Amino acid sequence: MKEESVRGRRRKVVGMVIGDKMQKTIVVEVMRLVKHAKYGKYIKRSTVYKTHDEKKEARVGDKVEIIETRPLSKTKATKLVRVIEKANR
Repeated sequence: MKEESVRGRRRKVVGMVIGDKMQKTIVVEVMRLVKHAKYGKYIKRSTVYKTHDEKKEARVGDKVEIIETRPLSKTKATKLVRVIEKANR
């Protein structure tokens, strides 16, 4: 049986790590484009996610994929799936 059918559909998003100062937690910023209702111009909007990083593999500037999960703390309800691209250090 697939994990998806048991757990339901969980959103996966790609974002940039903007903070890694906490233990086993990274801060990921996800950018999206939203069309202005009146003028039709596309505007950049961002959402910041606190993400669980068990192995401490992601660093600031890395491009990562995260997935929704059960609440892990007051502000943390996503976990790291994989590091897509390492930052140039």
